[in-house]
Amino acid sequence: MDLNDVFAASGLLARKHSGYAPRAAQRDMAEAVASALADGGQLVVEAGTGIGKTFAYLVPALLSGRKLIVSTGTKHLQDQLFDRDLPAVRSALGLSTRVALLKGRANYLCLHRLDLAAAEGRFATRTQAAELEDVRSWAGRTKSGDIRELAEIAEDSPLWPRVTSTSDNCVGSECPNFNDCFVVKARRAAQDAELLVVNHHLLFADMALKEEGFGELLPGVDAVIVDEAHQIPEVATQFFGMSLGSRQLAGLARDAVQEHLREAGDMGDLPDAAAALEKAVTEMRLAFGPDSVRQPWKAFGDPPRLRAALEDLTAQLHALRDWLKVAAPRGRGLENCWSRAERLCERLQRVATQPPADYVHWVETFTRGFAIHFTPLSVAPLFRAQLEQLDNTWIFTSATLAVGDSFEHYTTTLGLEAPRTLRLDSPFDYAHNALLYLPSGMPEPNAREFTQSVIRVARALLEASGGRAFLLFTSHRALQEAAGALREDLDFPLLVQGQAPRAELLARFRALGNAVLLGTGSFWEGVDVRGEALSLVLIDKLPFASPGDPVLQARIDALRAAGGNPFFDIQVPEAVIALKQGAGRLIRDVDDRGVLVLCDPRVVNKGYGRVFRASLPPMPVTQRLEDVRAFFERSAKQEAQA
Repeated sequence: MDLNDVFAASGLLARKHSGYAPRAAQRDMAEAVASALADGGQLVVEAGTGIGKTFAYLVPALLSGRKLIVSTGTKHLQDQLFDRDLPAVRSALGLSTRVALLKGRANYLCLHRLDLAAAEGRFATRTQAAELEDVRSWAGRTKSGDIRELAEIAEDSPLWPRVTSTSDNCVGSECPNFNDCFVVKARRAAQDAELLVVNHHLLFADMALKEEGFGELLPGVDAVIVDEAHQIPEVATQFFGMSLGSRQLAGLARDAVQEHLREAGDMGDLPDAAAALEKAVTEMRLAFGPDSVRQPWKAFGDPPRLRAALEDLTAQLHALRDWLKVAAPRGRGLENCWSRAERLCERLQRVATQPPADYVHWVETFTRGFAIHFTPLSVAPLFRAQLEQLDNTWIFTSATLAVGDSFEHYTTTLGLEAPRTLRLDSPFDYAHNALLYLPSGMPEPNAREFTQSVIRVARALLEASGGRAFLLFTSHRALQEAAGALREDLDFPLLVQGQAPRAELLARFRALGNAVLLGTGSFWEGVDVRGEALSLVLIDKLPFASPGDPVLQARIDALRAAGGNPFFDIQVPEAVIALKQGAGRLIRDVDDRGVLVLCDPRVVNKGYGRVFRASLPPMPVTQRLEDVRAFFERSAKQEAQA
């Protein structure tokens, strides 16, 4: 089938979907994807907002007749692609391609662990007890076991880890519920599919750790299409390293008690050993200090309390392992806990010593937990080795991969060797529908009064825009300072990240029509608000990563030692890509109009500011508030006439 028959004004997509409009860039991307699928190798495509990249890769993927994996950035996008986009394209093409959706095992109800939770009967709140009854009722109705079906229970409910499994606590083929296992059913469907939809974390968990159980599929597929590919360097960094955290240790202790109650209730010392491990985990967290931090292991020094806590943690983990070894013959669940304890003993020994060469040894602490990490300085050789071993076609696409016109930073970071690249600009009319405002007279970003200056700018702009704004911040501290100031006398509804789940805040924002939403990292990407409800996006600072981040600092030091320029080789390119993501929230549809505001004076007064400006869509630029007011006045007239 010729691609013109699909993407033309009278083509298959237009005939099937009344709102479809042909776009030259979409067809160009589809042709590039089709060529890559036919010829092999690697393709990197930056497809600006509005091109319709999902259809641009799904059409040639389905027409190719090849066995493919499509990986998306989040589970939400995964569901959207599988439930909406894929059926639409498959229907338009008249194909019966076998497709499947596969998520990590934590997204599927585990019937065995549901039985354990019900038998144990211990819940921190009545809410959790009620939620368990809801899950038990739903378990008899669901066909997929995908926990997203039970939307009335929050995604972050403490109940879900108790009734889903991990690669550690799954008891495998000896499980009494194995024949009805939802994970097993999903994997069987995945093995049979011609096109499989996964997410990046699942893809890399299998690629790097071989833990998610579909590793036999990767060598068998002809191609992997990676959507939202700007996230891949960060995801690869997570999975090509090694971590041990309080959650894994406490989870072992909790599961050992559950399995003890079910299989070896007469071994009274085993629960005591589990409780001693939980106490040691708590003491280890306290030994790292009261604050939530991310810093190198060596920064803690060797204080007596930390040394003693680590020794006790090691001793208690070994003690529980020894008890589990004795109990293991009593049942498959206890045997599994023993195997986990063996692996955790080995991992604790490794992460508490000197890391391998070219790895960063660092610690992350939370309010009640901690994690110790070995993170690779560079994922390039590790990822490149994986691609060479798999030897199939890889296609990477996102709206934000290039810095200016160059893909060098992205391809170098991942170790891609001579990939074909294609950069396609958004078809939206930024020249007429958007305005870039760079307010004059702003203090330097590190000045004490900077956030207050941002708030003053925001007040004037919100009056002109009638609310309808995202105010995006690079730090939670600045977010809270702005929220406190605006909460006093803002004339528009104020929504602040953290007040409610992101999806709920966005639903309120769209419904209100004149709200002001304050957000940090999670609102910079993956957020789609179309129409008049969002007409102003303000960004406080250029989104440089924190220089105090231990992994970034180690990479900066290594590059500097090698004679490179860390600022221009690492920090600027990564900040450019992050800025493009934030700016991309503004214009989401052909009729959208709005103002993008960058309050950081470095965009104007630093030489590298040109790199940031050149990476944004082409739109008029002003430093005059009067021009912004005039823009919104014109927009109001056009909206009234429409």
